Amino acid sequence: MAKLKSELVKRLEMIPGVTHKPWPERDDGFSTVHFRGKEIGHFHNFNELDLRLGKRLIQQQRLNYYPDSVTHPNRKANSQFIEIRFNKSPDLDRIVGLVKLLVEEPSK
Repeated sequence: MAKLKSELVKRLEMIPGVTHKPWPERDDGFSTVHFRGKEIGHFHNFNELDLRLGKRLIQQQRLNYYPDSVTHPNRKANSQFIEIRFNKSPDLDRIVGLVKLLVEEPSK
């Protein structure tokens, strides 16, 4: 597992109820993230997390869809999911914060 992804997984698993499920049969970095047994996101590779934040949080956090997305180039603007790339340590703080917001949502 790439260094940043490994660090992110460790930090996400410190959030109560969040677990990571590796897919050992895949070598492309794909794995899933769950909250209380329900998938809330998945890694496409070693530096991109596709997170089910919901439309409200995506708008509230002013997140934008990547126009150069390889995995989801035709994703609708009202999708529940948002791709979040991470390439340096400070990016991890933002992702951990977003996951904390997600799991604290009243509907979760």
